[in-house]
Amino acid sequence: MSDYLTHLDDHGNARMVDISEKPATRREATAQAVVRMRPETRALIERNALAKGDALAIARIAGILAAKRVDNLIPLCHTLPLATVQVDFQFEEQGLIVRAVAATTAQTGVEMEALTAVTIAALTVYDMAKAVDKAMVIDDVRLLKKTGGKSGDFEAPTGQQAS
Repeated sequence: MSDYLTHLDDHGNARMVDISEKPATRREATAQAVVRMRPETRALIERNALAKGDALAIARIAGILAAKRVDNLIPLCHTLPLATVQVDFQFEEQGLIVRAVAATTAQTGVEMEALTAVTIAALTVYDMAKAVDKAMVIDDVRLLKKTGGKSGDFEAPTGQQAS
């Protein structure tokens, strides 16, 4: 069982993967989340006109901080020395795309850091705008791309990436 599911030992017990024999290499991951909202809500965020303040600035900082704390949030994740975390936003007709890029030179990848960054950034946008739009929906949280590491590179199929 441990050959297939790396976070389980030979008896089916949860374990942290031993990465001590893996070489430290450059690894990068890009993830996204989509926050769907009413056009009026999107316009308020675009104009920085929410009562709570600049939703995107606060969400960017929240995403970066979350990526730095993944090892405290997800039980079997390793502590990583992040080289960079970038959180960016793109408005679309139905709302907002949140993208994050995380990078490190380490013995394991940064997919969870990028995914956590976009999730927490999206939740922060929701929190900042919930007074005007409680019906917002956060969806399409996924890994778009990763490079480096033993498992090689990954890129989500083109048809699955949001614009």
